[in-house]
Amino acid sequence: MSKLVIVGTVAFDAIETPFGKTDKILGGAATFIGLAASQFDVDAAAVSVVGGDFPQEYLDLLSNKNINIDGVEIIKDGKTFFWSGKYHNDMNSRDTLATELNVLADFDPKVPEDYKNSDVVMLGNLHPIVQMSVLNQMTATPKLVILDTMNFWMDCALDDLHQVIKKVDVITINDEEARQLTGEYSLVVAARKIHDMGPKYVVIKKGEHGALLFHDDNVFYAPALPLEEVFDPTGAGDTFAGGFAGYLASTEDYSFENMKNAVIYGSNLASFCVEKFGTERMKNLTKDEIDYRLKEFKQLTQFDIELS
Repeated sequence: MSKLVIVGTVAFDAIETPFGKTDKILGGAATFIGLAASQFDVDAAAVSVVGGDFPQEYLDLLSNKNINIDGVEIIKDGKTFFWSGKYHNDMNSRDTLATELNVLADFDPKVPEDYKNSDVVMLGNLHPIVQMSVLNQMTATPKLVILDTMNFWMDCALDDLHQVIKKVDVITINDEEARQLTGEYSLVVAARKIHDMGPKYVVIKKGEHGALLFHDDNVFYAPALPLEEVFDPTGAGDTFAGGFAGYLASTEDYSFENMKNAVIYGSNLASFCVEKFGTERMKNLTKDEIDYRLKEFKQLTQFDIELS
């Protein structure tokens, strides 16, 4: 069984959308990535940090999903990372209301010994120096390193980000971030520039408009499933990344052709994530639900056409 190490936040979120609002609930990149990856036959471990205020039941949830939490440090006298945001009516834009780094401010990731030889490393959205620290702890060269990042690090830690980008095989970012990173409006040109920075594969997420996968001159597009209701987009990108990484680790096939499938699996799982607030939908997701929706994805994109 392949090993997958996931580094990212395990956190509290407070969310407001046109459909309602929540108090502090379970969130964080590593949480969503882990819950998505748990749908596959992989030996996954989360590397993160929480405070003494973090409920044991949330840690138990991860453990019960077969996610190893030996790398989740608990700082008893500290407070857990907290983010609060309000989404606009289009659900694509949002305002950050509060960001409290708390224990994350001094996070020094420690990869468990048993996972320092992991086949796949999923670097969730964190400071590039933290991401690099994880790569430096690996005792064997991973078969695949996937990086997720965001515009915040492009604004304040661009040089560090470039150093990490050189070391990864796959980068996943959204369309706005791809344009900011490269200064190019065309996503095709942006992907080519990012490819030149180091990654062999570039995944550009376009929210409700799907995702693009680039490799050399090859391009693959996966649509997002049209949904009747979207309650909360928080965590959708991380869920996509977790499904993408989990599928690749479970199949042990890191080819462009198999990455097409991974993009579909990631998009499929992300479509469930947005249907409820926080992790609520992902906690009880069944294989039958996943398989049924995969068939919907196939029907959405399958067609026959005669070419003269």
